[in-house]
Amino acid sequence: MEATVLYQEKKRGGSEWGEITLNRPQKGNALTLPMLDEIECYVHGLKAAKSIRALVLRGNGRFFCTGGDIEAWGTLTPNEMSGRWALRGIQVLEMIAALPQPVIAAISGHALGGGLELALMADLRVAVRAANLGTPEVGLGMISGWTGVCRLAEIVGVARARELTLLGSPISAEKAYDWGLLNALADDADAMELQIDSWLDRIFANSAPAMALTKSLLQAMHADASLRHAAAAGLARSTEDSSEGIAAFRAKRKPVFRSG
Repeated sequence: MEATVLYQEKKRGGSEWGEITLNRPQKGNALTLPMLDEIECYVHGLKAAKSIRALVLRGNGRFFCTGGDIEAWGTLTPNEMSGRWALRGIQVLEMIAALPQPVIAAISGHALGGGLELALMADLRVAVRAANLGTPEVGLGMISGWTGVCRLAEIVGVARARELTLLGSPISAEKAYDWGLLNALADDADAMELQIDSWLDRIFANSAPAMALTKSLLQAMHADASLRHAAAAGLARSTEDSSEGIAAFRAKRKPVFRSG
């Protein structure tokens, strides 16, 4: 069975970096609990690997990541949604954000829901112009449960975070760049690789301990958000709207929300 998460170590100019690639292209690289376990294993190794100077996150195929696989969380109870899914996802994603090495998200296709939350854990984000980014969870009667709401507000401001999370409509990569959600915008995949190479060269020229200390200061801002997000995800899953949203998704129809 082909691995759903791949890891490679690469070298450029005498310096090494790691690459984690989501490898479920037929499912839009949607995340499952086993995939989170795989990511955690690789990230745990990276934390202690002093020779690895950076991490690049990628998705194989047309999508960067379409979020959490609805087949993985759609049958969970509210308590399971909070504990088994939301807290677990937060734990793994926060491990990425807490890495001492700079993290780059290479967004070669759409980044939606949990996929965008994964990209938000990176220190630098570049996307191809054709990509869309968004948090469509409210259309399923759910919320962004992996701390994405707070991180969006931090990065793009509260007003724009409200627009993205409450309307649930994806925005273009160009708009995301204008908002500051992306650090760079690339016309195509080749241009994106050139941008990543440029960032890697700059990272390799910097002091690794100084960058690690800087990252630890920034990461401290998110220390208390995990439990609040997980509890909110469980509460959202307890609603009739969530059940209707899941049923509508599976039936490929528009949900009819009746709660007011």
